Amino acid sequence: MTTYRAPRDFAWFLRRRTYTVFVLRELTSVFVAWTVVFLLLLADAVLGGTLADFAAFARQPWVIALNLVALVATAFHSVTFLNLAPKATVVRLDGYRLPSWMIQGGNHTAWLVISAIIAFFVLRGFR
Repeated sequence: MTTYRAPRDFAWFLRRRTYTVFVLRELTSVFVAWTVVFLLLLADAVLGGTLADFAAFARQPWVIALNLVALVATAFHSVTFLNLAPKATVVRLDGYRLPSWMIQGGNHTAWLVISAIIAFFVLRGFR
């Protein structure tokens, strides 16, 4: 007796937009990891006194291209992750459930404010 084996479909995630976005968000985690590694290398260069060597590394065209792709991928990852928060977080006030747009809006607002504060301090250092 032989057992049935369903044929494998390696493009299953292309059938629905939600599946495609899910897989893309998961794949962008690789670029998020690269961003963390790059920032750790920068911190090590600053603390170790090898900032000139790090700057030479960061100036290479392939590193610039990789960082640009990582920027777009990380922004996509952040937006899609924050958009999922209302599905995973239920906030109740006096028995009333907060609408999804309030949770999502709060997350995006916090992201914007924190990014603006970081940009302020980073750009202030370039004067």
